[in-house]
Amino acid sequence: MTGLTAYVGLTRTARLAAGETVFVTAAAGGVGSAVGQFARLLGAGRVLGSAGSAAKVDHLVRDLGFDAAFDYHDGPFARQVAAIAPGGIDVGFENVGGEQLEGVPANMRESGRIAWCGSIAQYNDPADPPAAPRNLYDVVGRSVRLEGFLVRSHREVQGELEEFAVPHLRAGRIVPDDTVVEGIRNVADALVGVLRGSNTGKMIVQVGDPEEK
Repeated sequence: MTGLTAYVGLTRTARLAAGETVFVTAAAGGVGSAVGQFARLLGAGRVLGSAGSAAKVDHLVRDLGFDAAFDYHDGPFARQVAAIAPGGIDVGFENVGGEQLEGVPANMRESGRIAWCGSIAQYNDPADPPAAPRNLYDVVGRSVRLEGFLVRSHREVQGELEEFAVPHLRAGRIVPDDTVVEGIRNVADALVGVLRGSNTGKMIVQVGDPEEK
């Protein structure tokens, strides 16, 4: 599902074109890590992202092929985006919400597109209603298209995704990125870990011996 979400967001919602600059929030997560790798293989000119620790930032650049990334704890989000994307962003892939959703429109190029996938920072926001981005008029001022999507509405794209991704996986151009937790008893901890950002890539709970048939 994470791979299909990434592929749909890039090809259907944002309609990524060759040479464009892509910025991904929560880039070290299950969806974000796929977005970055797929974007490169789909012809993006630069692939940028944010994550929650220095180790994750290093992982994005060293292992997953991102051109640059930053730890969102290190300063105002919009300023950090501007520092690694001084020419602006063509495609934003938004997974977080809150301050990070504000920081993306502020750095978009004219006629850019933002694929809005999730708002993990706001799922448990005590505010009622959750605080909205304060700069949504940037979407108007820069002629940006901000579009939300649900992957369940695009199941028909699964075959196309497999045709695209499987050869790259076999050739080693896509790096499977997973965090594995063992035992059904640890399902709740794994879920909380996702919400706290303790994983890189997709969180998987292993409930049996993968070698058994």
